[in-house]
Amino acid sequence: MVVVGALVVELLVYLLLTGGFERLRRGFESSTERFQQEVLSRQYDEIRGIYLDMRGWRHDYHNHLQVMKADLAAGHLEELSAYLDDLERDLDRVDTYVKSGNLMVDAILNSKLSLAEKGGVTVTCKAVVPESLTVDDVDLCVILGNLLDNAIEACAALPADGRWLRVYLAARGSQLYASIQNSAVEDPSFNQRNYISEKRGNHGLGMKRVAAVVEKYEGFLNLANEPGVFAAEVSLPL
Repeated sequence: MVVVGALVVELLVYLLLTGGFERLRRGFESSTERFQQEVLSRQYDEIRGIYLDMRGWRHDYHNHLQVMKADLAAGHLEELSAYLDDLERDLDRVDTYVKSGNLMVDAILNSKLSLAEKGGVTVTCKAVVPESLTVDDVDLCVILGNLLDNAIEACAALPADGRWLRVYLAARGSQLYASIQNSAVEDPSFNQRNYISEKRGNHGLGMKRVAAVVEKYEGFLNLANEPGVFAAEVSLPL
């Protein structure tokens, strides 16, 4: 009887512990997912905000001209110089490389490609994208943002004269097709061969997120890492 009682107690303790661990695991996964989503949402808001600021500057183009003409006519050269400096800082926030037809695609590409060029990367980009997509904006940010971040990171490991990045996005039938190619080291490390970022704390999470989002939409993801070249292809339903 004592043995049976002990077994029952052990069973209850086991169930309690396993249930507790399971709750902890679910809680940890939920917290991690919320944190990642918050980070992505902030990134999305920042990119969208920068791009809308640029559109606002373009909208106020004539007002800017009037202010500059007034300063020039009045001989206020110092004020004019300061005003031009302010405008230049605003323009430097986002250089408009791409006008694809889709606001979010433009925001992501222009933000990332401006960073690439500032890092000495020769950029070639062609993008023609429908104004409306079935892919959620945040998910689009996950895919393009992570792939471009990896490409820029790979280019940064090369001499300045060997850095290049080619981006192509277009509608192909019922699919949105994206191709990102970049220069890479001839002899990639283990992390580079397995698409793991060298940045501290990343540990390949970005590429896992890309794969998860592509799977969510039943899309297609192809990664190829060859000596000197990295290529990523993505197809998603329109």
